[in-house]
Order: sequence, then C-alpha cells, then structure tokens
Amino acid sequence: MASLLSLFALAALWGSSFLFMRIAALPMGPALMIEARVGLAAVTLLIVAIILRKSLSFLSHVKHYFILGLFSTALPFILIAYAAQTLNASTLSILNSTAPIWGALIGAFWGRNPLTRSVLLGLALGVLGVSVLVGKEARLVGIDAIVPMCCSVMAAFCYGIATNYTKIAPKVPSFNNAHGSMWGATILLLPLALLMPAREPITLEIGLPVLALGIFCTGLAYVLYFRLVDDIGAASALSVTFLVPVFGILWGHLFLGEPVGWNTLIGTLLVLSGTSLVTGFSVTRAVRNVRRADE
Repeated sequence: MASLLSLFALAALWGSSFLFMRIAALPMGPALMIEARVGLAAVTLLIVAIILRKSLSFLSHVKHYFILGLFSTALPFILIAYAAQTLNASTLSILNSTAPIWGALIGAFWGRNPLTRSVLLGLALGVLGVSVLVGKEARLVGIDAIVPMCCSVMAAFCYGIATNYTKIAPKVPSFNNAHGSMWGATILLLPLALLMPAREPITLEIGLPVLALGIFCTGLAYVLYFRLVDDIGAASALSVTFLVPVFGILWGHLFLGEPVGWNTLIGTLLVLSGTSLVTGFSVTRAVRNVRRADE
C-alpha cells in the first residue's frame, strides 16, 4: 500500500506542475519562473543531501551534470513554460507523456536497432493522439497554438535524449543525478532569467505556485521518485507516466475550469496506448511489482 500511495502522490505532484506553470508563466515569464523552479529544487535537494549525508562532488562530474541539466531540466522546462502561456494544463500533461515514445525512438536510432511492429504501431498511435489534441487546441486557441504545441513535443523529445544519455553517462547515484542536474540547470538558465525579468509584480498568487512548483513538484518529487525506483524498480516506476496526464487533466479542470471533452479523452488514450506499446510496459506486471514491494 505504501508504494502504491507513493506512486499516486508522485503522479499528483508532477500533474500539478502543469497547473502551477499555467498560472505563473504568463505574468512571471517563462525564463524567470523556471529559474526559480530549478533554483528552489536545487536548494531543496541540497537540504535533503545534508540531512541524508550525501556528498554531491559537483566538480568531479561537472560536465555530466551540465549535460544532464540541459536535456533533462533546463531545455524541457523552459519549452513547457513557454507553451504554458497558451496551452491548457491538460494538453501540456498529455503531450509530456510522449517522452517514453521519443526515448524508445531515439534509442532505436542511437543503438541502430530495427523498429519492431509493436513499436511502429505505438508510434502511429502516439502521432494520432497528438493530432487529435492539435485539432482540439487549434479550435480553442487558433493558429497560435501550433508553436506552443511544437515546443511541448520538443520538451518530450529532450527527455528522450536525456534518457538515452544516462545509458552512456558516468555511473553516478540517482539522487546525485537529480541534485547535480538541478544545479547545472540553475547555472545554465541564470543569464536568460536576468535578461527576461518578470512582466508583472510577483504577488502572493504568483509566488505561492512557483514555490510549490520548485519545492514540492520538483525537489521533493525527485526524492519520492528515486525512492520508488529503489522499492519497485525503474520499469514499474514508469507507470507514473500513465498517471500524470490523469492528474494534469483533473487539476486543470478543478482549479482552472478547463474543459474535458471527448478529444481530450481520446487523445490521452491514444498517446498512452502508444507509449505502452513502444516501451513494452505492462500495467499488470507493474501492479504486481508494487504489491510485492508492499508485502
């Protein structure tokens, strides 16, 4: 039960990140908001590291942390933040869930492995699901939705690059990867944040979502994620990918009044089905592993 609750808590946290970005991106600006997010996450992980007596040794793997920080954090976060100025939180969360598809596709070309029929079918379903969402957003927002949607897909693509990079990266503990990459991203985004100040005064209504975004949705969420990986394994922890859009849609509907139409539901189902086929993920096996970890 503990692992199952942790899984849902993690999905709820990551799902709410799209809600908080949707609230703060426009008035605060994407660059400053994401700099605050990764900076707060880095400080949060530093406090956790001190409590757990974990040494980062940042300078020993500085190149690795900057590469990981660029592709797993800085680039995708800033792209999603830009898109959050226009797109609904639900759409952002669904497009973000295509990351495993991109990871598998990049891995196939990176390792020069042939694509199986299952993977090709999954890719087709994923593209179809994104197309359904594009049609919905085009009707709601207009032609201005196209570039933000491309940015969201590019963010998922960056996650796919980061996933494959970790396979050839220096062997560093998972917690250190999260901690170090946050400091790398903080340093990389600092010049951009200085050049693009907030568009409006930062009020409590804007500041609180950003605090929650950095401390809870990023810093503590990473701690929770790596604890899950240790408890139930990386493959079963991947099931969070299927839960995040559910919470992204739920929070957007409850707090921002975003509509949940058939296009949203169909697009979500297609994208998640495609992800399952591409990654070979089995819900039944994941549930079995979670139950075994709780026994």
